[in-house]
Amino acid sequence: MEKCKVLRLMGGIVGATVLSGLVACGGGSSNGGGGTPPPPPPPNVTIAVAPKSYNLVSPQTLQFTATLTGDTQHQGATWKVDGVAGGNSTVGTISASGLYTPPAGGGGAHTIVATSVADTTKSDSAGINVTDLAGVFTYHNNLARDGTNTQEYILNTSNVKSGTFGKLFSCAVDGAVYAQPLWVPNVTINGGLHNVVVVATQHDSVYAFDADASPCATLWHASLLDTAHGATTGETSVSWTDVGNGYKDIYPEIGITGTPVIDPSSHTLYVVSKSEKTTSNFYQRLHALDIATGNEKLSGPVSITASVTGTGDGNVGGTIAFDPRYHLQRPGLALVNGVVYISWASHEDKTPYHGWVIGYDASTLQQLSVFNTTPNDGLGGIWMGGGAPAADSAGNLYLATGNGGFDADSNLSLNDVGDSILKLNPSGLVRADYFTPYNQGALESNDGDLGAGGVLLLPDQTGPVPHLLVEGGKQGLIYVLDRDNMGQYNSIDNSQIVQTVTLSSGVFSTPAFWQNTLYLTAIRDYLRALPFNPTTGQFSATPNSTSAYKFPFPPPTPSISSQGASNGIVWITDSSLYGPPKTAPAAPAVLYAYDATNLGNMLWNSSLNASDTAGNSVKFTVPTIANGKVYIGTATEVDVYGLLP
Repeated sequence: MEKCKVLRLMGGIVGATVLSGLVACGGGSSNGGGGTPPPPPPPNVTIAVAPKSYNLVSPQTLQFTATLTGDTQHQGATWKVDGVAGGNSTVGTISASGLYTPPAGGGGAHTIVATSVADTTKSDSAGINVTDLAGVFTYHNNLARDGTNTQEYILNTSNVKSGTFGKLFSCAVDGAVYAQPLWVPNVTINGGLHNVVVVATQHDSVYAFDADASPCATLWHASLLDTAHGATTGETSVSWTDVGNGYKDIYPEIGITGTPVIDPSSHTLYVVSKSEKTTSNFYQRLHALDIATGNEKLSGPVSITASVTGTGDGNVGGTIAFDPRYHLQRPGLALVNGVVYISWASHEDKTPYHGWVIGYDASTLQQLSVFNTTPNDGLGGIWMGGGAPAADSAGNLYLATGNGGFDADSNLSLNDVGDSILKLNPSGLVRADYFTPYNQGALESNDGDLGAGGVLLLPDQTGPVPHLLVEGGKQGLIYVLDRDNMGQYNSIDNSQIVQTVTLSSGVFSTPAFWQNTLYLTAIRDYLRALPFNPTTGQFSATPNSTSAYKFPFPPPTPSISSQGASNGIVWITDSSLYGPPKTAPAAPAVLYAYDATNLGNMLWNSSLNASDTAGNSVKFTVPTIANGKVYIGTATEVDVYGLLP
């Protein structure tokens, strides 16, 4: 017993656990004396991690919580990221309290695991998808206008299907959304951090919606018709009856048509509004809006006025003036090296009109340069199905014109360039190069606009032609040009250019380009995937796959999401039932998702389930894909699709 007493004393010194184990040395143990008793049964622990899944935009952080029951000693949990305790710089780190910080400059899917300290056999996990996409700030995603988001780590060809993917919510707006929705992450608004989708309407409104909140949350709404945004009392959006030739091409009102552009460094949105006070007072203004508030910046807006010397349609005393009434700001805006470029055509070919490009200093809204496509003739509008001018690394602009006068072949000093693809030097918007088809006269006579479709710049190539451009128009031809020598004009044929690809019908859209494949549609034709051979610098005229569905007019512009070179999905919207001037009533747009490696594999479309139905169609709608969601504009709302809860 003396020995036992000593041990008890030691137990009292070293702690309760040891003391508990030595009480039995006096023969009172239930195991027959002298042996170590079995450990007490573990507590009945459960653990649950929240949130179970989340889409996170770097560099945002996310607080995970582990709710434990049966943890009577409050020992808590330990955390791992992709099996690494506490995480690391590659997968992201997680603190002892569950605060996750994503890796710098990297996106992807990760697994978070919390394990009970009291009972290490009990754990729970959550999934987190990190997006490092900087944003969708401009038409068709970038200045090349290739329509790709290769940093989409959430949506893939396995989970975009009925039952797992569908409509999440809608955001009501006050007018039709012709402009592509734009997406900006990590914006502080009213003290909170938000991912924001920016939407412009034909009622001269701009909305900032929380890109993820369901039901929809409006962060701010700016009416560009109020005096705080430069309008005079009594201004309204423009009635379709007051412009054009009465065809109801844009109906029933015209306000903001071209896709705005965002400068992420200054959080500034540049957008052009159109309004009227009476049928003799029309206004077009360039606005610079604060993304966080919708308020005007840079002492804006500025009224858009311009003139050039010329003897063309509508000239007065040898001067042609920009007409805010009849000129249609249809193409998307472009922001290139600190300059905002805006382009125009006309409403329904209402003459007199010309194509215009005007450049404004993005930091002051001061007008810097003016270009007119047909100063000594007429027409030459810039439509491109709503596409924006493309730009190369040197800041050169590329765009296409519609029917109009052409005389540039007869004298290099002449500047009428209808039905042409142009390269404009940013220094003064001087024409640096061009291509005009040999049959330009026939195109002009037969309303065969070359500029019906948008321009796409291919990535720099290692093959025979390093700098390529692609564009198509009403004639159903895809022109492939050398941007360093665009071919100018050959009266015999088009043999001077890199390639001509013949389609079944006309193009009114901007193609997409991903993994050496061109994706495009024509009128009443399939969505096609045309392979590009980098060695020869040529496209195959035979698609490697097509959709089973033929898209009616207007042939839509596709966009692509992928995880780098894998999980490519082509997103495209059938907007053919857009109502007037068609006799058929307006009907919902239909969003389609196709496997980019095999267009015969339609993954999903919004007509399969009634709950996925979109708002009524708008011509030339372009989907925006960001952070696991797809946004499309319609006549009354913006519809948001993603993985179902």
